[in-house]
Amino acid sequence: MTLLELLLLLLIAGVCGGIARSLTGYSHGGCLASIVLGFIGALLGMWLARQLKLPEPLPITVGDHTFSVIWSIVGATLFAAVLSFLTRRGPTGE
Repeated sequence: MTLLELLLLLLIAGVCGGIARSLTGYSHGGCLASIVLGFIGALLGMWLARQLKLPEPLPITVGDHTFSVIWSIVGATLFAAVLSFLTRRGPTGE
């Protein structure tokens, strides 16, 4: 994997993670959190798609690696929703 391919995968993961964060309203962290969320979402989303035997609607191939954008957003949204639920503060804001 070249440096350009790595940067492209990081950019795609960041965009997918950012979309998932905006869908769930989860706002902790910055750009790096979006990238991590995008990669975790890709793992979770692809696992879920394989379990349900669903197709890969929008794969992006960078070098030898395929990144599924739709399943990354779905997985990242689910993961961000769980994180948001677990880190939710009480009614007093504490």
